[in-house]
Amino acid sequence: MFTLGPLGFTAPWLLLALAALPVLWWLLRAVPPAPVRRAFPGITLLLGLDDKDQEAERTPWWLLLLRLLAVAAMILGFAGPVLNPEPRSPGTGPLVVLIDDGWAAAPDWRARMEAAARSLRAAEAAGRTAALIRASEPPQPGPLGLRAAGDVAAGLAGLEPRPWALSHEAARDWAATLEPGAETVWLSDGLATPAREALARTLAGLGPLTVLEPPLPRLGLRPARIEGGLVEVTALRSIAGPAQEITITGIGPDPSGVERELVRATLGFEAGATEIRQELSLPPELRNRIARFTIAGHRAAGAVTLADDSLRRRKIALIEASAGREGLELLSPLHYLREALAPTAEVMEGPLTDLIAASPDAVVLADVATLAPPDAQALETWVAEGGLLLRFAGPRLAAADTGRGEDDPLLPVRLRVGGRTVGGAMSWGAPQSLAPFSESSPFYGLAIPADVTVTSQVLAEPGPDLAGRTIAALADGTPLVTRKPLGDGQIVLVHTSANAEWSTLPLSGLFVQMLERLAVSTRAGTPDRGELAGTVWQADALLDGFGQLGEAGDRPGTPGERLTGAPGPDLPPGLYRAEARLVAVNVLGPEAELTPASWPIGIAPTWQGEAGEQDLTGPVLLAALILIALDVLAALALSGRLARGLKAGGAAAIALGLFTLAPGDLRAQDEPDTATLAAALNVTLAYVATGDAGLDSVSRAGLQGLSTQIRLRSSVEPSPPVGVDLERDELSVYPLIYWPVTETQATPSDAAYARLNAYLRAGGMILFDTRDADVAGFGSGATAEAARLRALARPLDIPALEPVPEDHVLTRTFYLLNEFPGRHTGPEVWVEAAPPDAERAEGMPFRNLNDGVTPVVIGGNDWAAGWAVNDSGLPMFPVGRGLAGERQRELSYRFGMNLVMHVLTGNYKSDQVHVPALLERLGQ
Repeated sequence: MFTLGPLGFTAPWLLLALAALPVLWWLLRAVPPAPVRRAFPGITLLLGLDDKDQEAERTPWWLLLLRLLAVAAMILGFAGPVLNPEPRSPGTGPLVVLIDDGWAAAPDWRARMEAAARSLRAAEAAGRTAALIRASEPPQPGPLGLRAAGDVAAGLAGLEPRPWALSHEAARDWAATLEPGAETVWLSDGLATPAREALARTLAGLGPLTVLEPPLPRLGLRPARIEGGLVEVTALRSIAGPAQEITITGIGPDPSGVERELVRATLGFEAGATEIRQELSLPPELRNRIARFTIAGHRAAGAVTLADDSLRRRKIALIEASAGREGLELLSPLHYLREALAPTAEVMEGPLTDLIAASPDAVVLADVATLAPPDAQALETWVAEGGLLLRFAGPRLAAADTGRGEDDPLLPVRLRVGGRTVGGAMSWGAPQSLAPFSESSPFYGLAIPADVTVTSQVLAEPGPDLAGRTIAALADGTPLVTRKPLGDGQIVLVHTSANAEWSTLPLSGLFVQMLERLAVSTRAGTPDRGELAGTVWQADALLDGFGQLGEAGDRPGTPGERLTGAPGPDLPPGLYRAEARLVAVNVLGPEAELTPASWPIGIAPTWQGEAGEQDLTGPVLLAALILIALDVLAALALSGRLARGLKAGGAAAIALGLFTLAPGDLRAQDEPDTATLAAALNVTLAYVATGDAGLDSVSRAGLQGLSTQIRLRSSVEPSPPVGVDLERDELSVYPLIYWPVTETQATPSDAAYARLNAYLRAGGMILFDTRDADVAGFGSGATAEAARLRALARPLDIPALEPVPEDHVLTRTFYLLNEFPGRHTGPEVWVEAAPPDAERAEGMPFRNLNDGVTPVVIGGNDWAAGWAVNDSGLPMFPVGRGLAGERQRELSYRFGMNLVMHVLTGNYKSDQVHVPALLERLGQ
């Protein structure tokens, strides 16, 4: 391909014809028009008449210029002009596509995959072999695993970014083992790594190296922290460019448990700055609900910072048997607890019933022997619902009969009858020290100071459960701390006092650490490596590369020491739990910086993934036709025939010709009468034309594949699907409209919304598809597509919605279904909610739901991609893997069949006449 700046030509040899334009100009100027001969015998009869048809002596210069421009446009059009041509490699050797698949590549991941696909398509056209290499997982040293470029391109659909930063060290070592002769296309994420320059020099030494790197800065968030009672959030960017504003959102559950946006703040980078801090003043209740902070509209794991126990200020209820004695504050059982908890928790004191009503995170009873029956019942119910009850012994508990002879629901073990009082049977000759904590103890790994001793305690009754409930013991083996579960909560008893009367434990730092391990107190920051030593943590939830928080699945435990390191394959970012403690592993650490990538001399990154190449052949040839039409009009005007033609009705013909030649998007929708008539004569599925050519082609191919299956499996014979323009086209003739939602989709006008509402009220159906079920469940609001859907659907007259119930007609209109997958399998699909008074009639297996058709179906399973077929009738996109994937594709076709049948037949499957057949089919 020959290029001139942003223009390229696929047939550049045709440009040589431009050299003939000066010769053509000279010929047209030098050769005058042929003279007109007039022979008429009665010449005298013409005397005095005016000849209105004048012939010029030579062609005007401006008309010559117009004709030359028309010829030049035709030459340029046939030469195959292309705007922003992608670089074409003339080589014939193997092509290596190296993809940086760290978190920084996630924001423009789709554009990266398209750029990689274009390079592989060009290699396929040239008959070259190719290899696809992920920078996070380079292959083992050895020969390249080369395959056909088309087969390599098919694997791009299954790639996703990793939720951690890259190092490029493994890729550098791998590249050092390759033989020369390969061309490399490197899709860089734009961030600096220690081994990046060495890898670039190695690849450049093997053959041509092209680096594609986005020009936009990478954005990230450091972990949020508490500073002076305020929540401090720090945002970073990799390029010190002009002033820039970003929006930070805090997301967490509301009082009803539904996750939503709880706080929003705007941060502004100054020109040349790469870091900006924002302090947020949040009420404790709101701050404790925040699960994560994100950069709005920026889908990347590094743009998310997860909140753990270090960001939450727990509410702790303290209760003692009686008020402290005046002047003896240091002897109060609560004094040392207040000192240990006040810096990191909200301490509450008062009547037990009032404290439980305030929903504390933990309740501490300091030497409380007995409770009133109503208080004891309320406390037991609270613990069973997930609360933590921490009890300390003391003289009152030692002297009471609580827990003697029978199990007390508010004590983890039975207590011995004898040897309980201070100075009696429990008085040793020498104070007892603590035994090392066992591996099953939540205190495992904590260092025990030598000066921590115990002089008195209450003893536990020996029994088969005592060893399993003991989580700390003295050197002689007697239990010091015992624990048992109660419902979803737990009860912990410290067999010594909360003050320094029975032990020196409350005077040591170990006391605070033990409270933290029991999730009673929290530290201001993440525990250090020493504090985490010896602990094992289970992944509770993990981030993916796009910053979506999902289930962790079955993963082995992670040593506590590893939590302080950088995230990687063995430590994905997310939330990790040990006992009741929660620690967040974020992509960026407290000291993280985002540095732009640097490259060796001679390697200049480029990026054309956003603009892409555009074929200008059609527009240029259309311009040539317009110039030719103008030349005809000018010639008629010079000869005087244009005026007479206008009088004879030529104006209408000319206007029609100009309208036909006018530039525009020449689609079937531009002929509304013909398209509307064809759609009205048969069942025609439609999709909303988004303006994204790639997405519209997938929608068209998806509805074509579904129409083919409907034709094969039923008596319905749909016409080919069409795209509709919401601003111009008539919608009432289409029973179903598929609407793929994109984050940049334009908002329809008021007139378009009026037509859409009329379409829905008349019985039409719109299938909204956010296509994001692979990265987020629909309705979470964490994806840009879901947020855009809410904005697009707000003006529509949509009834209340609910997830598809088990007895909805959509589950049985043609096939019996209980899930509705597409290319992805999302958690929920939403339809019109059933009436509140819907009841199941006697003898019928289903409720009497609304008698109409749900006007909307909403989900994110990317159904069009699951249905899509190419011109050969083969699937365009992979779905799942192996037989399970083919089964998922079949279920997606079945859902499409049910959807179309529901639109065409309504709720006839709920009629009484079909009940016997349905019952027989269901095996009831």
